[in-house]
Amino acid sequence: MKISDFVKLISLIFLVLVLVLPNFSGFALPGNSEGGRRGLIVFAQEDCKTKEECEALWEKLQEEIKKLEGVIGQTEQEKRTLQNQINVLRSRIQQLDLQIQQSNIVIKDLGYQIKDTEGSIEQTSLKIEDSRAKLAAILQIIYEEDQTSIIEVLLSNANLSDFFDNLMALETLNLKSQEFLGEIKNLKQTLEGQKQSLDTEKGDLEKVVKIQTLQKQESQTTRSQQEYFLKLTEAQYQQYLKEKEATEKRAAEIRARIFQLFGVSDVDAPTFGQAYEIAKWVEVLTGVRPAFLLAVLQQESAIGKNVGQCYLPRDPNEIQKTRAMAAPPGSKRNDVSYFLQITQELGFDPYSTTISCPMSFGWGGAMGPAQFIPTTWMTYKGRLELMLGRKANPWSIQDAFLAAGLYLSDYGAKSKTRDGEWRAAMIYFSGSTTNPAFYFYANSVLRIADGFENDIKILEASK
Repeated sequence: MKISDFVKLISLIFLVLVLVLPNFSGFALPGNSEGGRRGLIVFAQEDCKTKEECEALWEKLQEEIKKLEGVIGQTEQEKRTLQNQINVLRSRIQQLDLQIQQSNIVIKDLGYQIKDTEGSIEQTSLKIEDSRAKLAAILQIIYEEDQTSIIEVLLSNANLSDFFDNLMALETLNLKSQEFLGEIKNLKQTLEGQKQSLDTEKGDLEKVVKIQTLQKQESQTTRSQQEYFLKLTEAQYQQYLKEKEATEKRAAEIRARIFQLFGVSDVDAPTFGQAYEIAKWVEVLTGVRPAFLLAVLQQESAIGKNVGQCYLPRDPNEIQKTRAMAAPPGSKRNDVSYFLQITQELGFDPYSTTISCPMSFGWGGAMGPAQFIPTTWMTYKGRLELMLGRKANPWSIQDAFLAAGLYLSDYGAKSKTRDGEWRAAMIYFSGSTTNPAFYFYANSVLRIADGFENDIKILEASK
């Protein structure tokens, strides 16, 4: 293992120990330290008796949730990093497997070549021995010819020229035999050199295979270690999720307690004082100014006094005809099916539940004091139910105030600036800020908010 890899491994082990053992080395991650966990338990057990105590406790729980979200994000990143490293190691192991297979094939092929070369060397050696025997016979004949006397030559040959022809032929044969013997010897030396080269190549390749096998084993060991750490990280991640869920549940309970402590019942049409108390509660959760929220709801439904006088037609053909709850041309809204779902979940009869009537320039079907269309309500339903700790009801004063506050906050009203509130009011009414035909709505909301702000000052002074 390289030194850099070893350092990485030690760092990884240290990181996991920090995550798994809160007291290890004195480091404390947010939400993971002993103090953080103890604080979480205190928040879960702590109760509040006044509105101010509940608001303070809710703020603490929000801070704890943010800390847990940060740790969850960090743990998710660590999971992704470990998983990426495991994927890289898995690919590296597969690559080494293929390389080892390739090397073994080459080694096997070299073995065949070496065997063939050894056979060639053996055959060449036999040829050398045969050539040596033939050459020895030729040399013996030449020697014997050299020992023959002149008288014997004359007596054994018809004429002298035949004797010299035989002698020249033997000499030529001797030279060619020696040349052939030299070529065979050179061939043998070449083959032996090739065999030695093949043996060396095979030996080197076998060493490479051993190295690759060791690398594969090292990668497998590292992957096993990281998979183990990933399991630890996953367990820690799930623990953080449980803690966050428990904290959010407790925060929802505190929100409900805050609302109860405001002492406002869920009436159909609250007084201004009652509506102001609800708006203050919404400000705590959304940052929207009470006077501005009340002004929007005044424009929409006279703060709950006018939530609509129409109903969903039973005949589907009448829906489009009357524009009671039909999507405008080209829109992909699904208001009718969402309306049926909302009323069914709340146990309401969809055909006797009031909705807004169609305007001369638009469409009907808005619900409750905040006049949300069903499609928009569904986009906020999850957040509302998490904050309320129960099913959200668009016809409830409490739920409608909070839904409107969330919507306006999302579109800039939490800035509490003139421009931010004007833009939020425009989007609340028309979905954009670009149509001058709808400027009247935002301008009217701000004028009403100015009047409500004065009323609130008088109300607060009278307490």
